[in-house]
Amino acid sequence: MTKKIRAHTWRALSPLALALTIAGCGGGDSGQDNAALVATIAAINAANNPPAPPSPPPAAAADTGCLIGDSGTPVVVGSGDLGDPAAPEPASGYVVGHELVYAKDYMVVANHPLATRAGCDVLKAGGSAVDAAVAVQVVLSLVEPQSSGLGGGAFMLHYDAKTKKVQAYDGREMAPAAATENYLRYAVQTDSTSGAPVPSARASGRSIGTPGAVRMLDVAYKDHGKLPWKDLFGYGITLASDGFSIGGRMAAAIASSEANLKRDADATAYFFNDDGTPKTLGTTLKNPVYAETLATLANEGADAFYTGPIAQAIVDKIGTTTAANDGSAITPGVTTMTDMANYVAKRRDPVCGTYRDYYVCGMSPPSSGGIAVIQALGILETFDMGLYTPSAIDIEGGKPTVMGVHLVSEAERLAYADRDKYVADTDFVPLPGGSPDMMLSKAYLQQRAGLISMARSMGVAAAGELGSVPLGIDKTEEQGTTHFTVVDKEGNVVTMTTTVEGSMGSFRMTQGFLLNNQLTDFAANPNDTVDPALKVANRVAPGKRPRSTMAPTLVFKKNADGSMGDFVMGTGSPGGGTIIQYVVKTVVGALDWGLDAQQATSLVDFGATNSVITNVGGEHPAIDTSNSGNNDPLITGLRALGHSVNFGAQSSGISTIIRTNVGGQPVLTGGADPRREGIVLGDTFAP
Repeated sequence: MTKKIRAHTWRALSPLALALTIAGCGGGDSGQDNAALVATIAAINAANNPPAPPSPPPAAAADTGCLIGDSGTPVVVGSGDLGDPAAPEPASGYVVGHELVYAKDYMVVANHPLATRAGCDVLKAGGSAVDAAVAVQVVLSLVEPQSSGLGGGAFMLHYDAKTKKVQAYDGREMAPAAATENYLRYAVQTDSTSGAPVPSARASGRSIGTPGAVRMLDVAYKDHGKLPWKDLFGYGITLASDGFSIGGRMAAAIASSEANLKRDADATAYFFNDDGTPKTLGTTLKNPVYAETLATLANEGADAFYTGPIAQAIVDKIGTTTAANDGSAITPGVTTMTDMANYVAKRRDPVCGTYRDYYVCGMSPPSSGGIAVIQALGILETFDMGLYTPSAIDIEGGKPTVMGVHLVSEAERLAYADRDKYVADTDFVPLPGGSPDMMLSKAYLQQRAGLISMARSMGVAAAGELGSVPLGIDKTEEQGTTHFTVVDKEGNVVTMTTTVEGSMGSFRMTQGFLLNNQLTDFAANPNDTVDPALKVANRVAPGKRPRSTMAPTLVFKKNADGSMGDFVMGTGSPGGGTIIQYVVKTVVGALDWGLDAQQATSLVDFGATNSVITNVGGEHPAIDTSNSGNNDPLITGLRALGHSVNFGAQSSGISTIIRTNVGGQPVLTGGADPRREGIVLGDTFAP
């Protein structure tokens, strides 16, 4: 355990106080002598020293933010002291007891304590929400490599408190210029009908898209950065150089990916011991190569990632043709240095819509998350969701009602049906009508809501009729990811979902970080499986970005005149294809059911894609999974409505901040998902 060393404070004493001190320590022989000494010194003071000026007003209290612990001695995250949330613990499905956190002016919620600290330290130093996002991502790439990293991509929503503008930033990976629609299908792309298939596309170079997270952060920083760019990498460099303890989720990911990671020499050297065994929980892991990469980016900027040695190392790794451990063949990707140099992160208009008394904004395509979340909410707006508030509400969020879960799941089936058919990279395949408006119109969503029965699940929904759009259906879903939400001292907000796709991405490592397998989010088969004459929207094309379900979300009050008002809520989650479900649950929990940021985050995860399966997170203490779920009234009630219930553990990582009032003053409240390792930090206080 790290020792605490307390520095003693020596205060300067006035002559009178000094005299009293000397006297009290035996500086005179008697009380009479002491009195004479004091009188003499007082006379000297009066003669030689002018009257003291008025005391200045008391200095503002020092900012003691970014510490953990409301009672006793506050703890620095990463210190190793008792109560440090960064201390490694085994991965757990759900940790009970997460309490709502309050902060006065700034807050960050992320899925790893060390990354949360990195962002909070930046906010405390006066940095912007985007500054903090850079610092958070840099550390997440190190301590949570199974979920996100510099070798992956991201989507960000940013709210500027001064201009009241929401900006979407697209850092999704891109397919290389030489890719065709058969890139994931045939080893030789020109074998368009009967060629040899790509074996294990995910573990091949074909899965790796040109990484976008670094360039996206660079673009957002140039728009909203405040502190020097180079100062945002310091904590990440320190952790990479000095080491950090492997946490439970990372240890589990290493062990479960052992066979694939060992096909890459760099990954093997980093994640495994000399005897070949996986590095385990609590192992101190150092990454000097990553520290060098961060130092290069800090000093030379994001261009150093897309040109020069770092870019060349990425290209070389994508082009690998044989496995390091057994020499078996690997299908190489075709990414070039030109692809790296030509990567573009895009500013996009967010997707926004109204929900009751609120404005909700989400990520635009190529993510389907924003449209699907707002569609689901628009469908639910037809119903009085307040009638279906969870029962027995406690700090874990309570027990969802059968009808509440039924309605949300049915709305999501309808939203996923549209997503599967219509949404892809709009730079290549336009939405019906050329914008999200048709898919989000109130009339259309009310018509879709009319398809929901209160008595029976629809099972599988059909996509809505949105004109003559010759597109097939693609149900490809992504995996993995992480999410964080930030509010800075000026009220600016970042909500950002970031990913390498599957756990440990492509299992390829270079320059201290893992590369993504994001291109497997494209449809491997470019043709509809029912009518091969139809192409699917989400097929591979040169320079195209694969569809995503990531759904960073912002909520605002709706003004009396219908315009967008003040910031209310920022949230989002990892979870691959189920992200939309986690976000809708959280937003409905907060806006319709009055749950606070932690309760809405902790609430049982539930919902559905467009399938007969309805998810109910069995890891939550409110769900009784014994006896095949037959002892749980929620599960049995859903089954009575025709739902096929999956009560396996869900792996959300929701990070929520809600602005509210305490004592008439606006404050921030935060909730971190008890299913992951994250925490909430800021200039916290106990109300």
